[in-house]
Amino acid sequence: MSINYRHEWKHELNLGQMIAIKSRLSKVAKVDPHTIDGKYLIRSLYFDNIYDKALREKIDGVNNREKFRIRYYNGDTSLIHLEKKSKRNGLGTKFSAEITKEQAQMIVDGKTSWMAEHGNTLIKELYCKMKYQGLKPTTIVDYTREPFIYAPGNVRVTFDYDIRTGLECTDYLNTECVTVPAGDAPIILEVKWDAYLPTIIKDLIQEPNVRVGAFSKYAQCRVYG
Repeated sequence: MSINYRHEWKHELNLGQMIAIKSRLSKVAKVDPHTIDGKYLIRSLYFDNIYDKALREKIDGVNNREKFRIRYYNGDTSLIHLEKKSKRNGLGTKFSAEITKEQAQMIVDGKTSWMAEHGNTLIKELYCKMKYQGLKPTTIVDYTREPFIYAPGNVRVTFDYDIRTGLECTDYLNTECVTVPAGDAPIILEVKWDAYLPTIIKDLIQEPNVRVGAFSKYAQCRVYG
């Protein structure tokens, strides 16, 4: 099976820079049609082990690394995805499997035996890594995303902000699970594309003194839990 690895840039922005880039970008790119008023509210639950494998690999810049998460959008738990994000030689890809609310809750509760017999390979893979690597639900990450799409190059530009952490709470589906701001987390501009990044997009996202970085929402939230 062919794996589609994508390029990715991340920039840390302030509010003024986000407003300026959005103003320029909106003239050529389209707002993702699946948003509500141009935004998603995203809740993710990330997995790690007692050795902080995923966190350490990110901080240390390990060339080949992966992390697992469960994610849903806009408070809608009728559609939940298990995802694995992989990085290889600076390029990224994502594998995804749909799971039910009940299955997500069983994973949170450590009831995983059903995963071993599941027909989906990603669900089986997470089961094996929970069993043999000690992966477990570790941190809730909430944030707001404003996404834009540009067809040439299959470009996706997103602005992520109001990043919040669940502290020690991993009860992912519990609406009473309180999240708090993840410190002074900046606004994150992410740009993803396939084979090439059109010059027009590259020019539109430029701001003085803004450089490509490696900010991690997961790592920022782990500082607080």
